[in-house]
Amino acid sequence: MITRNTTLYMAGLALFASAAAARADDGETQDGVMIGLGAQYAPRYSGADKMRLQPVPIFQARRGAFFADAQKGVGYDLQSDGGFYLEHTLGYNLGRADKDVDWRDGADRLKGMGSIDASVNTALALGWQVTPWFSAEGKAVLPLSDDQGVNYQASLTLVPLQSTRDTLALQSAALFGDARYMNRWYGVSAAQSRRAGFERYRAPGGFYGVQSTLSWSHQFDANWGSLVSAGYSWLGDRAAESPVVFRRGEGVGTLAITYSF
Repeated sequence: MITRNTTLYMAGLALFASAAAARADDGETQDGVMIGLGAQYAPRYSGADKMRLQPVPIFQARRGAFFADAQKGVGYDLQSDGGFYLEHTLGYNLGRADKDVDWRDGADRLKGMGSIDASVNTALALGWQVTPWFSAEGKAVLPLSDDQGVNYQASLTLVPLQSTRDTLALQSAALFGDARYMNRWYGVSAAQSRRAGFERYRAPGGFYGVQSTLSWSHQFDANWGSLVSAGYSWLGDRAAESPVVFRRGEGVGTLAITYSF
C-alpha cells in the first residue's frame, strides 16, 4: 500500500538534516528533539480518487544511535566507516477503514470491504551512503500483530543541496509486496465482492508501484524551521487492476513548521 508515511519520512530526513546542520554550525551536538505541525493534502487511501486535507504532527528525537519518530516508530541505526548502514525500527500501521475518517486511510466508497486493522510492525533497512549526497537502500517491513504480509522497497536518495540552512532531497522508491500483502490492500475476496459489489480480484505478489518525493527544508535559526514537500506515486498493473483502485497516479503535498531543541 502506498501511504503518506514515505512522504513524511523523506520530509523528516530533510528537516532533521537542516536542523542538525544549523545546531552543528552553532557548535551544538547533532542529538536533539524536533516537534512541529503540518498540513497534508493526500488521497484518502492508495488508489482513491478523492483527496483530503488533514493536520500532520511531527516528532523526531535522537540520542546517539537511537531515535524515535512519529512516522517510523522507535529504533536504532548502525553505520560503518565505509558508508554502509543498518536501521531497525519498531513501528505501526494504522490500517484502512471502509468509510471516510480523519485519522487514517479510508473512504465511503469502500463500504462493505471491511476495515484493515491497525498493526505493529518491524522494519529492517540496509543501505549504502555512497557519497554525502547520494545513497541506496533496501528495506523490508514485516507485521507483528496482524498477518498482513510483507512489503519491500528499494530506493535511491539524492541530496543536491545541503547547507546550514537548507536541505533539498529527492527520493525514488520501487515498491514490492508478497501475495498476502497485495491481497490485503488491493484484493477483493468473494465475501467482500458480495458485500461491496466489487468484482473479485486476486492480486499477485511482486512489484506494484513507484513513489517519488521531493522535500525542501529551511532553518530560520537553530530552532525554527519549515518544510515544503511534494510526492507522486504510480501504481503498477498488479495494484492498478484492482477494482478498489480508481486512480493509479496520485500526488501528495505537505507544509510544516518545526521547532528543534
